[in-house]
Amino acid sequence: MSKVLQNGDYPFKKVYDYILHRIERKEWKENDKLPSVRQLADEMNLHRLTVLKAYQLLKQHDKVYVKEKVGYFVKSNETNNLEYLDNPIVSAYVQKNHLSEIHQSPVFYNFSQALIDPNLLPNHYFSDYVKKVFDLYPKVLSTYSTVQGDIELRETLTQYFINQYKTHFNADDLLITSGSQQAIHIIAQTFIKPRDIVLIERPSYSAAIDTFKSNGAQIVTVDIKKEGYDLTQVEMYMKQYKPRLFYLNPTFHNPTGYTVSVGQRKKLVELAEQYRCLLIEDDAYHDIYFEHSPPPPIYTFDTAGTVIYIRSFCKYISPGLRIAAVICQSPLMKSLITIKSLVDNGSPLLNQKVFLLYFSSLRLQQHLEKIRIALQIRKEIMEEELTATDWQWISPKGGLNLWVELPDRIPTELLLTKSIEKSISFVPGQVFDPFKQLSPWIRLSYSYANEKQLRIGVKRFVEVAQSLSK
Repeated sequence: MSKVLQNGDYPFKKVYDYILHRIERKEWKENDKLPSVRQLADEMNLHRLTVLKAYQLLKQHDKVYVKEKVGYFVKSNETNNLEYLDNPIVSAYVQKNHLSEIHQSPVFYNFSQALIDPNLLPNHYFSDYVKKVFDLYPKVLSTYSTVQGDIELRETLTQYFINQYKTHFNADDLLITSGSQQAIHIIAQTFIKPRDIVLIERPSYSAAIDTFKSNGAQIVTVDIKKEGYDLTQVEMYMKQYKPRLFYLNPTFHNPTGYTVSVGQRKKLVELAEQYRCLLIEDDAYHDIYFEHSPPPPIYTFDTAGTVIYIRSFCKYISPGLRIAAVICQSPLMKSLITIKSLVDNGSPLLNQKVFLLYFSSLRLQQHLEKIRIALQIRKEIMEEELTATDWQWISPKGGLNLWVELPDRIPTELLLTKSIEKSISFVPGQVFDPFKQLSPWIRLSYSYANEKQLRIGVKRFVEVAQSLSK
């Protein structure tokens, strides 16, 4: 982690974030001259050494450059290594650091998509449920859903969560969204104002990072490791920065696969209540476990209304239906519904009804059991092929991804270029870093390719990487 993320000197961090925020929002564009150290120190009523320290670290992080006796300037995003730019997909990724550019690459061995192989999903059964929906609800295409979501679906999901976790809430505390990404967007629109501090795990879900930044949030990162978080660090940041919220993915974390313990979940709720910080719990992989079910969600330990829980069903039931549920207490829910009404006036009713019939069926549990077995086999195939390397990873207990550390001798961006040439895709770790710093880590998803593609594709990927290391 960079020094700016851990330094306790708040004025220095404030200057760094202020400059970075204005650069990211294009208020200061590429090659623009930045205010002098003296000028910025006077404007912010700070010591010049504090401002100078921030500028020096921005230079170290390739955000600014200096001209001798002239001053500091915004650095261009263009890369000087033309070898990376031969492939237009990689060129777009290098300049933007967006996951979507990688997903656009039409590769045969796809290890970048954290999606389940469509052949593993219940496509045949869904066609039956669509027909049943039109029999049961003949006017389903002639009307909107309510903004909060179909009441029948909300009551069914409410009962499901009550039965599973012994919690107490009602259907008015649940909102249906078009996937977890829309839920994150609505939460950001509702609760984030420019310059608000947001705690985010490092690494983290790239779409969430982009969403909070686009709403003007100042990002402070908390490392997530195999054993979870440094709770001393979390408390220090909550006390020091007074963050508006902490976005976290504690169950089969994307991209690392780590799962946070029950003890840490309870302590996080205590800290959030003490320091008046919302916890945004994103739970997209909860049912994709291999041996034992994961700990209960953080929201089940919340009694003070400090947790907003997002449960997505898109990954392992039907990505095309785009169904997710948001659970929180009444005052927060009212604000979310208001913003949701401005976004789409309610998720599609047909999708909700199709999902309702399938979710209520016995086939769902059979489907989940089969998909867990299939994904565990695919994970083990990928790991078996990677044992020929000296790469490092921690085998996840669920989810869709391996978080792999490459040796320093393998340049990640050049590896992406050469891999795509061989029709192989993966995601470089810097995509998941709020500060987009170069990283030896990569995410390999074992869920989208079939077993044969996994075995052949990973073997070829290793060959490409080893050719670069030589």
